[in-house]
Amino acid sequence: MNTVEKINEELKQLTETDMHKVLDFVEYLKHKRIKQLGNSININELDRFGTPFKGNFNRDDCYDRKVLR
Repeated sequence: MNTVEKINEELKQLTETDMHKVLDFVEYLKHKRIKQLGNSININELDRFGTPFKGNFNRDDCYDRKVLR
């Protein structure tokens, strides 16, 4: 029996409230993994997608555009 099958068997025995807690925990783990991967990305890897990032990003200017008004 693989891990997915074991987890599925355990879930069958839980109440709906406990299943919701498990789902919250799984989402937390996914978010944590994405955050860790994001911290390990080298910004220079983005050069292949176009103009290199110069470090002059202003979030307010990004959202204050005529197109978004």
